[in-house]
Amino acid sequence: MPLRLDKLPDRTPVKITIAADPELAAALADYAAIYRQTYGEEEKPETLIPAMLEKFLGSDAGFRRARKALHSKAS
Repeated sequence: MPLRLDKLPDRTPVKITIAADPELAAALADYAAIYRQTYGEEEKPETLIPAMLEKFLGSDAGFRRARKALHSKAS
């Protein structure tokens, strides 16, 4: 009997290292401070960055269209 839920995709985290200029690092630290003020929970910038990137990429309609086209050409 098939399940309504498809098999879950691979969810193994992939570590990515980035270098940020001092201004961006300060902005990320400020974002984490505002996050703590807003939600009452402390999170480090490196913990927030993946969620920020997912939100950014998910809201970029041009990227979604181009990515879909990119993968449809590869198939």
